[in-house]
Amino acid sequence: MTPDLRPGASAEPSAADRRWLMHTYAEPPVTFVRGEGTMLVDERGRRYLDFLSGLAVTSLGHAHPAVAAAVAEQAATLVHVSNLFGNVLAPEVARTLDRLVGGGTEQAGGQVFFANSGAEANECALKLARRWAGAGGAAPRPGVVCAEDAFHGRTLATLAATGQEEKRRPFAPMPEGFVHVPYDDLDALERAVDPSRIGAVLVEPIQGEAGVVVPSSDYLARLRQLCTERGVLLVLDEVQTGLGRTGAWFAFQHLGIVPDVVTVAKALGNGVPVGACWARAEVAAAFSPGDHGSTFGGQPLAMAAARATLAVLEAEDAPRRAERAGARLAAGLAWVDGVDHVRGRGLLLGAVLAAPVAPAVTRAALDAGLVVNAPRPDVLRLAPSLLVSDEEIDQAVGVLADVLPAVLEGGPTP
Repeated sequence: MTPDLRPGASAEPSAADRRWLMHTYAEPPVTFVRGEGTMLVDERGRRYLDFLSGLAVTSLGHAHPAVAAAVAEQAATLVHVSNLFGNVLAPEVARTLDRLVGGGTEQAGGQVFFANSGAEANECALKLARRWAGAGGAAPRPGVVCAEDAFHGRTLATLAATGQEEKRRPFAPMPEGFVHVPYDDLDALERAVDPSRIGAVLVEPIQGEAGVVVPSSDYLARLRQLCTERGVLLVLDEVQTGLGRTGAWFAFQHLGIVPDVVTVAKALGNGVPVGACWARAEVAAAFSPGDHGSTFGGQPLAMAAARATLAVLEAEDAPRRAERAGARLAAGLAWVDGVDHVRGRGLLLGAVLAAPVAPAVTRAALDAGLVVNAPRPDVLRLAPSLLVSDEEIDQAVGVLADVLPAVLEGGPTP
């Protein structure tokens, strides 16, 4: 039945009435009202273990006191000022990000543009790549090679880069210049990277929305070599993998390579919307004043959250914690009946199931007080807080050990 939205309609809306929201998401099974650490609380007061972290966002857990205090103090000091003027926080956060891109101890020698999301960070990267490759000049190279099954965002350009036809189709025609090849296929990349028309390659070091897909160990290293040989930018989308989640500050650091452009967002503000695009200084120099901008990008409130988040991540040695906790979680999942194998790195893990029942398992897990999600019909994604405890890991594995066999016995649920 269509709800009556006429002025004066008699039905009294509840606090969580969603009639005035566009239907871009399915109706939620639960409404959360409070969080603390790895715990969420719904409107009925029921508690849940959050092993999704708002899609790898709240890496310090919910309502971390240092981030909450920084946001509250900044809100009472200065929330916003136009980028026509400076603020004292953005340069400090940019310097920290540059150092973390360099491995945490030395500056990487790059520059940062601040945005409000991962999609906007990737949009910046795509515009920068075209500017660098001479778009509008005598011999432009606007093309970008991307991977099938990749996910880079919902703006038109990042959607065009996304390698999922079902997401692109309703919004055709897409912006031109994007070429998709199979992920982890270097032969296909070599054929696609024509330096006369391609300016950049954009890939995720681990494909998150595709089901936590980890490429071959030499994929990124050989891709770096290919881009260098052909004079093409290597752009890495670390929106989901960045800032400690995989056991290094950035996933590319496991292989010792240096990309030309890196995008980051999800964990940067621990839930406060903020994204960033880092580029080597000589690449960043392709932008001139007026080429790109964002009204809210780099504003003081977001920067206060980012500064506090980065400080805690460093103080807690987040990569080390993610590596250790991820090993415990992966080992526990591997023993669960119905899990075929576990893939991923650190605390970004995909439990590949023996049957395509992941959506039903997520519902059953939620009913049992555990939040996970199903990026693919046969994959559960787990991305808990990097501060998750051993006890919470064992509890989460216990829930899945109970619900997964039960779902498998009952078969797939529509």
